[in-house]
Amino acid sequence: MRIAGIGVGLRKPFAHALLETDRRVDWLEVTPENWVFFGGGARRMLDACRERWPMVQHGVSLDIGGLSALDGTYLDAVAALNAKLDAPWWSDHVCYSSVNGAPLHDLLPLPFSEEAVLHVASRAREIQSRVDGELVLENATFYAHMPGGTMSEADFLCAILDEGKCGLLLDVNNVYVNAMNHGPRDSDALAIARAFIDRMPMQKVRQLHVAGHTRVGETVIDTHIGPVIEPVWELYRHALKRAGRLVPTLIEWDNEIPALDVVLDEVDAARAHAEAALGAAAPLSRESEKP
Repeated sequence: MRIAGIGVGLRKPFAHALLETDRRVDWLEVTPENWVFFGGGARRMLDACRERWPMVQHGVSLDIGGLSALDGTYLDAVAALNAKLDAPWWSDHVCYSSVNGAPLHDLLPLPFSEEAVLHVASRAREIQSRVDGELVLENATFYAHMPGGTMSEADFLCAILDEGKCGLLLDVNNVYVNAMNHGPRDSDALAIARAFIDRMPMQKVRQLHVAGHTRVGETVIDTHIGPVIEPVWELYRHALKRAGRLVPTLIEWDNEIPALDVVLDEVDAARAHAEAALGAAAPLSRESEKP
């Protein structure tokens, strides 16, 4: 199933309204933890949405950087849903999310080191031997550098993609949040973020995320509360120009979720920014984006 254009995450607060809307949405992203272990109304909702839109999975508990054994039950569920969706890829985050098998319910950073690269890449290859569809990894936000780091974040990610034979989910908002939080004081966060995007192998980027965030004092928190601010839209346009194509783009609005139409206004905004960035190179018509 082809994924193209601008999509939204399937969120239960607006799932019924989404099925009833006549506004344009090109595809959906589903968090498997919220759907695969449930039947009844949740499964019927998922099936109804699948009949209308192409869908891909985006998980939060793969724990690819963790030391515990990979969760076979979870991987089997992801594999089954991937087959049902006929999805070309599925994604999760470069992070660890458990200790001694106990879930932390958070996405925590790894040391940017060669040892961590080899560990993550080995697990990525094992995962891809068990689940059909390309594994795509997302650059995560982090609020502290882990001890033992010997590489830049950009070098770390690129090495994982090469060693693990993975695709990249480039979260533009995460790039901006990290630049704001970790750049030198009084530095140009946009310039730092643009330089990071310039380091990314755009031929491996399968998907983009665009989202809002929240300032708490001098710290920027990746809350996924919209709307998207102009600096993030600027980075989005920069990423599309670097890619030279409309990379499938997701609007993330996961907390303090408003009425569906407010979220879909952000979808329309993303489409306008893509047109501004790519012009005639952006395949934005309905006909050109049919799966």
